[in-house]
Amino acid sequence: MARNLKVERPTKKSEYEIRFASASAQRGWNDLRATIRGPLTDAWDFLTRTPLANTPTNYPLRGELGMIMRDGVRHERWQHKPTAKGDARIWFYVEGQVVYLEQVHTHHPNETK
Repeated sequence: MARNLKVERPTKKSEYEIRFASASAQRGWNDLRATIRGPLTDAWDFLTRTPLANTPTNYPLRGELGMIMRDGVRHERWQHKPTAKGDARIWFYVEGQVVYLEQVHTHHPNETK
């Protein structure tokens, strides 16, 4: 019996899975979960349902930051802001029905200042 094992939120067939693309993204996610739990829950819902929707808080990065190479494949890199006024940023790319969290920043990343 798996007592006290956490039950993960299931996704609908139309939704996207979320996976970590790096250990640092996982650490950043855990840091955000400790500091902005409510907005991060909303970010989870957004990213599982409409990760490629262009909004004021979710959009593709531009210039040299706009693309990322993973396993020899180029992907468009997106940025999601969990809060409209906060500094936290989630950088991700989408492959099929999977959202890969590439970088999760608790503060505004220097590369986009």
